[in-house]
Amino acid sequence: QVHLVESGGGSVQAGGSLRLSCAASGSTFSFVTMGWYRQAPGKQRELVAAITSIGSTNYADSVKGRFTISRDNGKNTVYLRMNSLKPEDTAVYYCAADRSVSLYPNDYWGQGTQVTVSS
Repeated sequence: QVHLVESGGGSVQAGGSLRLSCAASGSTFSFVTMGWYRQAPGKQRELVAAITSIGSTNYADSVKGRFTISRDNGKNTVYLRMNSLKPEDTAVYYCAADRSVSLYPNDYWGQGTQVTVSS
């Protein structure tokens, strides 16, 4: 059974930084695409960023220039470095993984980690 486990969430003031990590376990294969979504209260879940095994990336316009997604293929781990955080970045952040190339990975999901940005 595949598990995606996120870590690194927390509370930070506006302008601060956080790094999220997501490690996949129980998988006998490497995920082609991994990514991060977020869901704020009362809003739909939205893609934040995704990355393929060869490093192609896809970012939401709202985070371009502030967030950086990266991955360690050998560890089946994906990271999200978040700089210049804004209160509107406050949400539960979910890790997702896909066995194929996808702009919106969604085969497997993590439990989510809370990110709170105060003004």
